[in-house]
Amino acid sequence: MKLAFLYAGQGAQHVGMGRDLYEKYPAFADVFDHAELPFDLKKLCFEGPEETLSQTQYTQPAMVAFAIGVTNVLREAGIVPDMACGLSLGEYSALYAAGVWDAPTTLDLIAFRGQAMADASKGLDVGMAAVLGLSADQLGPICEAASDGAQMVEMANFNCPGQIVISGDAQGVQKASDAAKAAGAKRVLPLKVSGPFHTSYMKPAGDALAKKFATLDFGKLQFPVLFNAIGDVKPENESIPDLLVKQVQQSVYLEQSIQKMTEMGADTFVEIGPGKAMSGFVRKTIRGTKPMKIDTAEDLDAVIQKLSK
Repeated sequence: MKLAFLYAGQGAQHVGMGRDLYEKYPAFADVFDHAELPFDLKKLCFEGPEETLSQTQYTQPAMVAFAIGVTNVLREAGIVPDMACGLSLGEYSALYAAGVWDAPTTLDLIAFRGQAMADASKGLDVGMAAVLGLSADQLGPICEAASDGAQMVEMANFNCPGQIVISGDAQGVQKASDAAKAAGAKRVLPLKVSGPFHTSYMKPAGDALAKKFATLDFGKLQFPVLFNAIGDVKPENESIPDLLVKQVQQSVYLEQSIQKMTEMGADTFVEIGPGKAMSGFVRKTIRGTKPMKIDTAEDLDAVIQKLSK
């Protein structure tokens, strides 16, 4: 067996997330009890309000704290992956699991990232939509045609076969969505977002992160992490900071990351975090795969029981 951890990204958060895990697992509770953040993490995650939890600067630390807590419980049970990846924000959780940073550093960094992305989004009228059933070759020209000077529409996420997320200027995204439907897209699903993530609009956030990374120490990867910006493991000629700067302002290649994991021998997948998007992407990318999911204490119990045998 080769085990892969998949860490959920922004958008799967919900009020109440982690409450049952907090009550049952001390290693999970410890992360929430000792998180040094500019807001009450437990109160926000367990009680809301949802409107606040859904704001980027709050969502990101909350999701990563959840992931760190679950990772720590699994580690206590002797369950460590052979490789990992995460969707956007989830990549930081994967790097924590791989030993690049400790928990306080990871949470401080992700709070900084969330605020930088929120700042880069201020004053922008943006949109994001998942386009189903068109290839990149079909959708690329549609995005180009919908862009108008400084108002850009770009392909932001390559999630799985037949699903590409577009992001950018709100009017441009609507124009591209209409054109995609006319070109034969099966569906176009508008997404609730607070910024034009993984597009060139996020360059200010990338610049801010580059300066932040220069102040941090990066530990050696204890196992391979698949990086969003390239859909592969880190090349010798690139650094983790460089790949993370690219990630925030360029496309996310999740489908390619999942395919690479299977090439590396992964045959058991565990999604960590609220929601089930990552599991769905794996099933659509690698037919016949049945990922396990950790969203609740019951889920975590089942995974520990199965993987500890």
